[in-house]
Amino acid sequence: METLQRTANRGSISTGYDIDNSCKFEDDNDEWLYRTNVSGTNAKTWTLSWWFKQTELRSVNGAAAEHWRGGAYGEGTRAGIDVNDRLWIDIGGGDGNTGSLFRSLSNQLIRDTSAWYHVVIACDSTQSTEADRLKVWLNGVEITSWYQHQIPTLNFASALAGYAGIQMNWGSGDATYHGYSGYLAECNYLDGVTATQNDFGEFDDDSGIWKPKEYTGSYGTNGTYLDFADASNLGDDESGNGNDYTLNNITSADQSTDTPTNNFCTWNPLWVYQYQPIISEGATKVRYDDSTDEGAKATIGLTNGKWYWEAKPVGTIGSQYIGIQTDGDDNIASGQSQLNDYTMTINPTGRYYSYAGSLSESAAGQFTSLTTSDWLGIALDMDSATQTIKYYVNGSLILTRDLISEMQGKTVFPFLQNYENRSWDINFGGYTINTISSAASDEEGYGTFEYAPPTGYYALCTKNLAEYG
Repeated sequence: METLQRTANRGSISTGYDIDNSCKFEDDNDEWLYRTNVSGTNAKTWTLSWWFKQTELRSVNGAAAEHWRGGAYGEGTRAGIDVNDRLWIDIGGGDGNTGSLFRSLSNQLIRDTSAWYHVVIACDSTQSTEADRLKVWLNGVEITSWYQHQIPTLNFASALAGYAGIQMNWGSGDATYHGYSGYLAECNYLDGVTATQNDFGEFDDDSGIWKPKEYTGSYGTNGTYLDFADASNLGDDESGNGNDYTLNNITSADQSTDTPTNNFCTWNPLWVYQYQPIISEGATKVRYDDSTDEGAKATIGLTNGKWYWEAKPVGTIGSQYIGIQTDGDDNIASGQSQLNDYTMTINPTGRYYSYAGSLSESAAGQFTSLTTSDWLGIALDMDSATQTIKYYVNGSLILTRDLISEMQGKTVFPFLQNYENRSWDINFGGYTINTISSAASDEEGYGTFEYAPPTGYYALCTKNLAEYG
């Protein structure tokens, strides 16, 4: 069965309600959606519900992230993650958008970059009982433990209605503050309606995991629902109100199939290598930062099954390696401290190495050198007696290797190393920054690849892991 890095909802179970798409956001690219929320919006009673999978930790990045905001920067009503990885909610505005602000910060930390999280915020400042004016649920459980919890005063009007210059944004507030990097899915805003977590999700009877379900209630006049199903119009409002969003630096290429009901493998920024690279673009892009021998390991580890992913070399062809690595062995030899655990990789010149306490390296030329236009397919067979890793170049098999004995029976992760301007772009099937011309998928119809996976090999996503892992 798959190994994931932490314990949280990961959309790893079958569900009767499937979410097919999400939208990828990248702070460095100033990517977000926005619309002017017209007057007539109920600023006292509203509900938000959305799913997110973050690809940067705020405590590492050093800046807060907004997933949603209504209002100007100083007086906004917003929700996201603060610089300490806490859920962050501001209820700001007041009658006439006067600048009052009520801030809540959770004690619970949100640090799992392999997981999808679900948040529901219900605000009704008309309630006479203070505790009923603001309720928040994370993965189906109401948050009752707060580092800071400020509840709006009676009849407080949030910064949502159509005052001059006020917008409602998803994915980053603006180009300067609180940029978001990660995925968003099932983005609901209910105008004048207070709903609960049970309107958007339910606990699975067998696993106890929180999973999505279809929202069937009212959206109110100015409510919106973004399902990101139309790649040509990712701001399309499916609530029936026609309140579409405008795209800021977002294109059809930002549509993803990594969702709360089918969670795909990505690179794991929580995994600390001796030197860490820069991970971005939905945690599929890895770039050299400022130190030699930087590496990245994936969010999903494998002990059985047959799996496929793709990569393209980036920069100067040479000392960038890609393949697999075990986890948790800490078998580090003197002089090789940058190589944690047992490793098998190749580089674009056809050189491969294995590391199992000492380094075994081949000469270059095991296959024709790749160019930056070539796709390298990696097919990992954990079911055969010896277990193998196969490499394909533009769909043609060019090398098969048995896993070294030290990796047999271990949990194995996709892995890469880069050096200076040499790296790889990865495609696990849920999202890639590269243009895919063929849009091939595996036999179950999952993943979007340049070349179809070999027969019997599958994309690294939770639906396949539940069936074949």
